[in-house]
Amino acid sequence: KAKGSAGGRPPAFDKDRYRERNTVERGFGRLKQWRGIATRYDKYATTYLGGVLFAALVIHHRVRK
Repeated sequence: KAKGSAGGRPPAFDKDRYRERNTVERGFGRLKQWRGIATRYDKYATTYLGGVLFAALVIHHRVRK
C-alpha cells in the first residue's frame, strides 16, 4: 500500500487534492494545444494575455456545450 520511496503512491496521498491538480493540468494541456499560446509568438505581454483569455473562453465555451 504505502511504499513511500520504494514507489507507488506516496504515504500521504490525498484523493481530492489530486483530482483538483489533475483538472488544472488538463486545462493547461488544452491551452498548449493553441499554437500561438504554446510558442508565445506575441511580442507584448498584453497581447499574449489577450490570446490566453480568448483561448480559455473558447475552450470553456466548447466544454460547456
